[in-house]
Amino acid sequence: MTGSDIPSSFRLAYVPGVTPTKWVRVWHERLPHTPLELVQATAADAPGLLVDGGADAGLVRLPVDRDVLSAIPLYTETTVVVIPKDHVATAADEVAPAELADEIVLHPLDDVLGWEALPGRPAFERPETTADAIELVAAGVGVLLVPQSLARLHHRKDLTYRPVREAPESRVALSWPTAEETPDLVEEFIGIVRGRTVNSTRGRVAAAQQRPTDKAKEKAKGKQRAGGAGGARQKPAQGARPGKRAGGQGGQGGKRAGGQGGQGGKRAGGQSGKRGKPRGR
Repeated sequence: MTGSDIPSSFRLAYVPGVTPTKWVRVWHERLPHTPLELVQATAADAPGLLVDGGADAGLVRLPVDRDVLSAIPLYTETTVVVIPKDHVATAADEVAPAELADEIVLHPLDDVLGWEALPGRPAFERPETTADAIELVAAGVGVLLVPQSLARLHHRKDLTYRPVREAPESRVALSWPTAEETPDLVEEFIGIVRGRTVNSTRGRVAAAQQRPTDKAKEKAKGKQRAGGAGGARQKPAQGARPGKRAGGQGGQGGKRAGGQGGQGGKRAGGQSGKRGKPRGR
């Protein structure tokens, strides 16, 4: 793939509660020349947005229509009940659906849990959105069951939440329009969410975008490592020391020997001279 073949941008849809930050950061590191555009969408609208071409891929909530969309499940969220901070349920670490039998359980129109039978008592009318339901919980009207990420998204100081046992859960997936061949940039994002390295055989666009200067630097570093290792083996310093010591010791030995010989000759000459001097009579 040449630089002219690289698509100009990548559009990623995401639904409320999903945080794509870590994957977007990796994208910018690997594909600095291909902008990533984030597109917000409701959980209900996201699949249609992908089918209509409004985004190249999306972080959505399952289920999706597998006849037109491919999907890779990423994780499953814990379901929690949002309650006021002074609610009796705050005394427990988790709550069972049966314990909500006397509560008014709000059921917003954008609910993503798909209850077959919602626990508790139904409200007089269904709130339009999860945000509206949160306001009603804060007003003491009822409680709300949502995925944990939505409870965090709509956090308020006067509210808290507890995990709910044996409740439906929401699964988050990476989805994209089904085609005979997956587009290169979608493959790149699939690799990122699956933790593939930049050297993966599927990282075609990332490899094409690597700048020539970066390649040259890597090549130079490789040569420097190889040259450094070879130079270390050929260092003459260690081999020179024994000769220096040997020469030094030999010189010192010769000096000592010569000195001792000179002193010996001096002593011998001195003694001989004293013996040869005529005695005065």
